[in-house]
Formats: sequence, structure tokens, C-alpha cells
Amino acid sequence: MEKQQVIELKGITKIFGRIVANHDCNLSLYNGEILSLLGENGSGKTTLMNALAGIYCPDAGDIYVNGEKVRISSPHDAYKYHIGMVHQHFKLVDTFTAVENVVVGLTKKDYEEIAKKDGTKAQGFNLKASANRITEICNKFGFKLNPWQKVNTMSVSEKQTLEIIKALYRGVDILILDEPTAVLTPQEIEKLFDVLRAMKKDGKSIIIITHKLNEVLEISDRVAVLCKGEVAGDILTENATEKILTEMMVGHKVDLNINRMEIPTTGERLIVQDLSLNGRDGRKVLKNINFTVYGSEILGIAGISGSGQKELLETIAGLNRNTQGTIIFHNPKKEQPVTFFHKNIKQIRELAAQGKFHLKGKKEPLSLVGKTNKEITEMVNKEQIIFYEDEIMNLKGKKPIEIRDLGIKLSFVPEDRLGMGLVGSMDLIDNMMLRSFRKGKGGIVHRNKPAALAKELVDELEIKTPSLHTSVKKLSGGNIQKVLVGREISTRPKVLMVAYPVRGLDINSSYMIYNLINKQKEKGSAVIYVGEDLDVILALCDRVLVLRDGEVAGILNCKDTNKNEIGLLMTKKVEERSEENA
Repeated sequence: MEKQQVIELKGITKIFGRIVANHDCNLSLYNGEILSLLGENGSGKTTLMNALAGIYCPDAGDIYVNGEKVRISSPHDAYKYHIGMVHQHFKLVDTFTAVENVVVGLTKKDYEEIAKKDGTKAQGFNLKASANRITEICNKFGFKLNPWQKVNTMSVSEKQTLEIIKALYRGVDILILDEPTAVLTPQEIEKLFDVLRAMKKDGKSIIIITHKLNEVLEISDRVAVLCKGEVAGDILTENATEKILTEMMVGHKVDLNINRMEIPTTGERLIVQDLSLNGRDGRKVLKNINFTVYGSEILGIAGISGSGQKELLETIAGLNRNTQGTIIFHNPKKEQPVTFFHKNIKQIRELAAQGKFHLKGKKEPLSLVGKTNKEITEMVNKEQIIFYEDEIMNLKGKKPIEIRDLGIKLSFVPEDRLGMGLVGSMDLIDNMMLRSFRKGKGGIVHRNKPAALAKELVDELEIKTPSLHTSVKKLSGGNIQKVLVGREISTRPKVLMVAYPVRGLDINSSYMIYNLINKQKEKGSAVIYVGEDLDVILALCDRVLVLRDGEVAGILNCKDTNKNEIGLLMTKKVEERSEENA
């Protein structure tokens, strides 16, 4: 039977200032079809779907639904045509519960339409009835969500689940998913795919924006590719391969191999001992965590979402105070000169009194008794004051600013890019200054160096932005991530912690981030990498620590393990494994 065209986009164009996000885009979607939308960062995929979902109004072009030309000026209009979109950045009210987020904005007429579609009696605004319906959806599709839980207490995975349920609740026939599997476990992905296949069988249509090529080949029927804001073409999935899709996306051949560098480690850098953390409800979210990460090593962290990955990195970074245990940092300063980035004159005098320094070319301890501040400054600038040994410091209980004031170069890329990593309303230059503004003297902050750094990152990381003065929230998700990762590695950290650094990025950008992480390892940094793609963890990391319910389930050598073993540790109770290679 010939499939019916349910969506047709004709000549869609969208312009932001001098940036042409979409130009003369033509795209079709058929009933009972799963269409994947691929393209590089900034190629216009999300913008094009935002036009279909009523977030943006096209500057030119037409939208047809079931052959009828329509005007979609808002998400409410889109829902009227049974079109719903789950966005990469969640559209939720943090202080509302799940059920309140689902029903917010619904009118009496909307409730009637939903009831009519379900063949039930309309009950209007009734939170209890709505909560029951949410529970029915959860039971039907295998989701786990408390309708009465507030969004600000949810994990990223739970927020993503809520967005999907929100669309399903409103009875969509055409579902747009922007990076839907980015926060899901393999089991959750399979469940989602089962749901999508059932929807497809029922004649519903789905558009998936994703960069996971293996998922494209598994779930979609057809793939459309955008390049520089234009639809470059489409291909039936049965005729596609990862290589073909990658070349269509970027316009040239891409090496899809992650080259793990075999570099000798450079000594202990971070030792975490018996680390525990109590949550706001008094429940332990981290339980007796023990591990060591070395210089020139990448330690992967794997686990089902919500197993403590976020809390572990935030605790090391000094963002959580209600902790037990120790976090020992070995600052690699042996036979290295002291600097004013690292210490101030008062601290240098105190350490000299403890016998921590020697004069360059001498072996005996250096005494600074009787030396003026000017003389000490001159000695530091000439790199004459040398450490005997590495510094060993306990970071437990210290705030981020206290860690920085100790001269410790620790960089953290959190999973919430705009919530914790960057300020969305600030431009690129001001977001660079977040790392350096305290270095200003007399209340004066200089913008020259942050501006130069922003320009350097835009050039080196190929960040697509109208200008350095553009608010970062206006950039695509991948370009936002490049800004954040680039800023953090620009400090030449001794410890670099990254949480889901390629979430939502295309193939080209992802491999650029992998290369940046590898370069930090090559420079001697200790890297802690939290990821969800086990293939990437095994290819990129030297060892992998598996978290399960806030505990260390095992630490494995990536060369000697596989996805099945890691998955078993993630999901089931197993005997503790010896850490001979850890």
C-alpha cells in the first residue's frame, strides 16, 4: 500500500541576523515512517524542526500537514495538528511537579480533544486524574516516573522521560525527538525503540535528530542529511552504512577510530578514599568510594544514569560539602619552580619556613628569612625557588575558589552545560572571563585576554557563531559544548573532569572532543571521563570505574574487558573483582 505523506516542508528558510540557519529546505515525512535527521553542528537540523514544532516561524516557505497548508505559530498550534517535539534542552518548570509540567498550558478544549482521541470522558483540570493517566503511560511504555516529583529533584534522565511522556500525554501522531537517547541506558534505549516501532506500526510518524549512527541504522526507515542549512539529500536506511552517512554529513571522509595513546602514567594525581555523600534527604548517594587516577591516564566512569556519576564529580570539584572521606591531590611540583599563579608571597614564606624549597642549583633548604617581598618576587620571576617534592593536599570540604587559591588547576565540564557550566545570557568573551575575572586588580577587569581566548577557541574548535559577542544560549548544543570544553582545557589542568562531553554532538565534533581529551592525557593531565557510550569508553579510556547505586561495582582495565562485563557490573550484584591492574 502506498504511504501517505503526512508532512511536507517546502522552501523553508530561517535567518538569524547574518546567519542563514535554513535555506530553501524541502523535506517529506510519511505515515508509519521513522525518519532520521543528520548533519553537522549548526547545520540547521534543530532549527528546521523548531519551525515544524511552532518554536520558530519560518521567514519563507510553507508547511503542509496531510496535504493541507497550515500555519504553525506556536507549540500549541503544533499540538493541534498532533505534532509534538522533545527538545535537547528541556522545556520544563523546575519548581513544578511532573504532572503540573504535563498539563501546564492545556485549555478546556485541549482536555476535550485528548479525551476524544482516547475515547474517554473529559475531566478538565484534574491533577489526580492527570497523574493517573501519566501512570498508565508509564506502565504501558515501561517508564518509571513519579507524577508528584518536582522537576528540580529529578536527574537528567528523569527529565528526559518526563518530556517524552508530556508529548505522549497530548496524543501526538507526529513525534520529533531531538537526541532522545542521549541520557538513556541501553535498556531504556531498547524500550524506547520498542515504543517507536509500536507507534510506527500504528501509522504514526517519527523524526529523530541523532548523531548515533548505529541507532540510525537500527531504528529508522529513511535518513535525511542537512549541510550548511540546506537539505543535501536523503537515503533509504537499508542502503546506508555508517561510512556513507558520515561522508554525507561532513562532506568528506572521516576516520571513525579513537586512537588510545599508550603513554606511561606519571604518578598518582588524585586519590579518593572512603568518600561518602549524603543527599538532601539524608540518603547516601555516594558510599565508600575508593579509587586512584594517575597523570597521563583517562579513567572512565560508567553506570546507569543516577548511579552517582554527577555527585562524584561535583564532590571532587568542591560543590558538595556534606561528605566523609578524603580527596588527596598530588600536585606535580617536584623540582619545579614556584609561581605566583600557584602561591602568593605569604604562602611562599610559610612553605619556605617548613623546608619545602631549595634554591635552583643548590640542595640545602632555602631560607627566606630577611628577604624583602621585592627580593622574593624577583627570585620567583627568575624561577629560582624550587620545590623539593610534590605537594599533597586534601581537597575534602574545600570550595572551588579555595581549591583554585591553593594553585590547583582542576577543570570541570558538568553535564548541565547552561545550568552549571556557562551563563547562557553572556557572550563568549564574558564566559571566558568567568575563569579569570578574580585576577583583576582594584576592581578593574581586563577583557583583552578573554577576548583573545574566545577568538582562539572559535578558530581552533570551529565554533559556529555570528560573533564573539553572541549570547551562548543562541548557539547550537554542539557549539555550546565546544565553548565549555575549550575554556576548561585552556587552563592546562592537572585534573580534567568531563561529564558527557559529546552529548548531542555530531560525529565530526565528537571526534574533535575525543582528540582534545587525548591531548590532555598526552600533556600529563589526569582525566576523569563520565560517558554513556560504552564503545567510546572502551576505546578512549585506560581503565573504567563502574558505579552502581552510589558504590564502586568494579574497576576494569579497558584492554581486558568488554561491554557485557561492564553492563553486568552496572546492573547486577556480582562478586568484587580484584583490582590488580587498577
